[in-house]
Amino acid sequence: MKLSIITVNLNNREGLERTIQSVISQTFTDFEYIIIDGGSADGSVELIQSLSPSIPQSFTWLSEPDTGIYNAMNKGIKLAKGEYLQFLNSGDWLYSNTILEEVFALNRSEDILYGDDALYYSDQKISFKTYPSALTGYLFYMGTISHQATFHKKSLFDKPYNETYKIAADWEFQIKKIIFSDCSTYHIDKTIINFDMTGISQNPSFSNLQMKERESILKKYFPAKILSDYDDLRDLKTITTYSLYPYVELFSRYPKLQRIVKRFMKLILILNGKKHLIPRQ
Repeated sequence: MKLSIITVNLNNREGLERTIQSVISQTFTDFEYIIIDGGSADGSVELIQSLSPSIPQSFTWLSEPDTGIYNAMNKGIKLAKGEYLQFLNSGDWLYSNTILEEVFALNRSEDILYGDDALYYSDQKISFKTYPSALTGYLFYMGTISHQATFHKKSLFDKPYNETYKIAADWEFQIKKIIFSDCSTYHIDKTIINFDMTGISQNPSFSNLQMKERESILKKYFPAKILSDYDDLRDLKTITTYSLYPYVELFSRYPKLQRIVKRFMKLILILNGKKHLIPRQ
């Protein structure tokens, strides 16, 4: 079996229905579907029972209390039999009926296949997020790739997700495997999923917890000197993005104007406490 799709759910009946419908409408059929419900009391279980006869693929589900999203995902990993695993959370849905067929028609064999996603705020507001082909330490310092739009080989899960984290365990997993284990990756230049931006990701408490967990993970894996360099690089990019620096080349044929711009940039760096980033003459 090529793929195991794992959906975790807790009291999100409406979102779960949208997710299930996107899975069962796929033209690709070489996959199994696993739903791990955390003991919902909003009709989610009844929905699963009513839709299960219409799921043509191998289908497994369970509903019981869990200790968090990664505990639920780890349950799904234990049940999975596919070569690749996709974690399609309740509320998110596959971008088109043919997207899985398009992905696996590529016949890639890398450890991690990852694509792009559409950020869904409403029917009137959808933005598209793309990811680079080169995955670097700085990329994971600043963010991550889309967990839901990624297909991980099950063989990577020699250890389960770290359940001490409530939000960032998949980010830690990707850092360990991609940066420190150097597993093979391939960017699929396609939008894989619609990511629901109306849920917990918009909650300020979610963002605060995510920031704290990410800081903890960065300190765990990266030496302080490297993090300091990344801090400087981030700040320099921020400063140059919102200053006159992008126009330096425009003034290159006018030496006097270029000197003015460079002096302005020097002042900006000094005011931002980044004097050490001023290029040596």
